[in-house]
Amino acid sequence: MNFSRASTVLCTFLLINLFFGCETAQKPAGKIEEQKHESTSAEIVFVKDHHSYANPEAIRVTNVDLDWDVSFETKTIKGTAELSFERGKEADKAQMILDTRDLKIEKTKTSSDGGKTYKDATFKVGEADKFLGSPLTIDLPPDADRVKVTYQTGPTASGLQWLTPEQTAGKKMPFMFSQAQAIHARSFIPLQDSPQVRITYSAKVRTPKDLLAVMSAEGNSQTDERTGEYEFKMPKAIPSYLIAIAVGDLKFKPLGKRSGVYSEPSVVGKAAKEFEDTEKMIDATEKLYGEYAWGRYDLLVLPPSFPFGGMENPMLTFATPTILAGDKSLVSLVAHELAHSWSGNLVTNSTWRDFWLNEGFTTYLTYRITETVYGEKQYSMEAMLGRKGLEDEIAAMDERDQILHVDLKGRDPDDGFTGVPYEKGALFLRYLEEKFGREKLDEFLKTYFKSHAFQSITTEQFVEYLKANLLEKNPGVVTDTEVDEWINKPGLPKTAPRAKSNAFEKIDVIVKEFLAGKTAAKDIPAKDWTTQEWLHFLRALPSDLGNDKMAELDAAFDLTKVGNSEIVFQWLVMSIAHKYAPADGRLEEFLTTVGRRKFVKPLFEELVKTPAGKVRAIEIYKKAHPGYHPITAKSIDEILDSKEESK
Repeated sequence: MNFSRASTVLCTFLLINLFFGCETAQKPAGKIEEQKHESTSAEIVFVKDHHSYANPEAIRVTNVDLDWDVSFETKTIKGTAELSFERGKEADKAQMILDTRDLKIEKTKTSSDGGKTYKDATFKVGEADKFLGSPLTIDLPPDADRVKVTYQTGPTASGLQWLTPEQTAGKKMPFMFSQAQAIHARSFIPLQDSPQVRITYSAKVRTPKDLLAVMSAEGNSQTDERTGEYEFKMPKAIPSYLIAIAVGDLKFKPLGKRSGVYSEPSVVGKAAKEFEDTEKMIDATEKLYGEYAWGRYDLLVLPPSFPFGGMENPMLTFATPTILAGDKSLVSLVAHELAHSWSGNLVTNSTWRDFWLNEGFTTYLTYRITETVYGEKQYSMEAMLGRKGLEDEIAAMDERDQILHVDLKGRDPDDGFTGVPYEKGALFLRYLEEKFGREKLDEFLKTYFKSHAFQSITTEQFVEYLKANLLEKNPGVVTDTEVDEWINKPGLPKTAPRAKSNAFEKIDVIVKEFLAGKTAAKDIPAKDWTTQEWLHFLRALPSDLGNDKMAELDAAFDLTKVGNSEIVFQWLVMSIAHKYAPADGRLEEFLTTVGRRKFVKPLFEELVKTPAGKVRAIEIYKKAHPGYHPITAKSIDEILDSKEESK
């Protein structure tokens, strides 16, 4: 996805590595094959996941078959989840514990003959925790091998958003989409919602006949045929947070032999043009890090309420329309979500403490893909912006959140979605690149992805693998102490790499001349600037620029009306800080039409810095709230101190 760990139980993890981590580290690196559920759960040692009630060490779910009716009238999904499972050695009479959040559980049944016949089973839904939801405990007969849960989602499920026709691009038909990461899958499926539990799944989905359903699985239509009944199958084992569905007025346009884009009809042409280099990105990544293991790579451009830049659902990346800049300047997001096909989807963090294993690796791969496809200039600019943004974020953070292996016990795992796992994780890999050379690091990563394919691992397992396969094979280059500083200490090590950009150096000169009055805004040679150059220019301006200079820039470049979401976001942050009134209307328009948390959250944070700004923030939020995804709304509720202010 487009955002965040020092261990206090190191001895426990070392034991886990002896039984589990070292075994996976020695797996030969051959051709990637899909994971089969041939081993028993007793052969797998699970770590403690503080964000799941599930008991996979006793009962491990291996497959989920879904049968759903999607109702826009009630804003619910109603149906069944049929779960196949394996037992641990001492689980003959064990109970199955699943994660749920605000689900209405109607009944549970068990089968002892592979799903041919079912009998009623007793169950209990426990008390709800504000972060974790409620445990669903089901009594299992000793010979049971399947469970079927009949249930219904709530209309305010945290992992689903239901949009009225007026909230879509076409304005004629409703839209629904899911967002399961980090622990929101439990709000629309009762399951073991932990990333260390990998499952296959299938789904039968019934929708209104004039809408198209798509999922992160095989079975998506590339003909736009709408039948109202759809079937999907994901035969490769994935963590629960990668299960995804969308239903809406969708049209498909191919991008290449194994890629294409879905979106509303009025958007699909623009999206296809913006993403036309997708096949080049796939080819470039395969040359660097091995074969693409998922068959197709399609994208779905969602309505602007989508709370993130992108979500790496296998076979079907979800993306925000805010990256459709018209000049491909923001398609590094596509490279990022594609890279997750290796780092995250293929090799997954075991718990949300290990989130950097997904995002740090993916951010590093993104830079490498961008450099390969678009050149060193864009790579160096994005790397510089990434580091500067991380430094600014760390400066305002508690030390506990500056750690890669961050401790999230007792907290919402969404709190870990900061720049640290992304940019600090990427800087760690760039540090290894500088020390060992690209050729050795690329070979290490390629082997790492192959040897851990379709597995979920911990930070400790990765460190053991790193030591055995890179550090010990090249003694004296990087020490264990240096690795520990990167992973378990706050802040950035003094040795963290710094990218350089000739383009940014030229802009720094222009900034100085503009501030000194030597160059007027209208004479700044910005006609051919990229998004990255504009961002560097705006961020290099002082916080006390003054309204005269703001007005001069606006008159020269019409920044208040610019369509590029990244540029206008930066301009609006500056406008709030300067109380630049000409941008007030655009600010309200932006906040009431865009729900991407990366943009919305900082703008509200800037507004509430003054009493008058907070009053205005509350008024805007009342208008914007109905169109925000629950994840975004939760963030703004926290900023404004009270959920009542959205009503």
